[in-house]
Amino acid sequence: MGTTAELVIPAHEFALARSLDRLPSLQVRIEPIVASDAASTMPHVQFRGEPDALDGLDTQLADDPTVDSANRLANSEDEHRYRIRWADSVVETVEHLTDREATILDARGSGAQWRLRVLVPERDALSETYDAATDAGITIDVARVHELELTERSRYGLTDAQYETLVTALASGYYEIPRDVDMEGLAKELEISHQALSERLRRAHRRLVTEALDVDNPAGE
Repeated sequence: MGTTAELVIPAHEFALARSLDRLPSLQVRIEPIVASDAASTMPHVQFRGEPDALDGLDTQLADDPTVDSANRLANSEDEHRYRIRWADSVVETVEHLTDREATILDARGSGAQWRLRVLVPERDALSETYDAATDAGITIDVARVHELELTERSRYGLTDAQYETLVTALASGYYEIPRDVDMEGLAKELEISHQALSERLRRAHRRLVTEALDVDNPAGE
């Protein structure tokens, strides 16, 4: 069964450590196209941040030892996009992370770290990826692991109770404008208290938003 995992890697062991340190407001996302040709390894990079930080980005990238070349493709007030040719050290790190059948689905950097979401065909391949990377001297923290399943409930990490509540709420018209049923009526239909329903909906909504937008959830479940 396929498995996805979120790997946390220190920026100084991967990419753009100097740029991220000098421009701490930057949020970086790599659109991960991985290829054997160094020029085609994850070339498209999105930078978001304060206008002042973005204005100085050309200079920082030119001075960053992990960047061989950077060509700006597009820009707006709060976002710049570049095509980057990475230094050999970055390409080698990517190779260590992907030579055990792992695929990088997403890579996001800010501050002192990168978060990479990878897909492996089975959990054993994740262990092999971890071992290969750490043997190469890469520091990795496995933050989250999800088994891929076919149901919508498991896809978004919902509990059975949360899934049932959302489906019942949708079918009962709770999300209509105006609502066909209020919290009290929905709680009665589910045979739970008003407070239990409120907490269950908030947890379910938070899980859906966290998974759909692929953001961290520091408050926990």
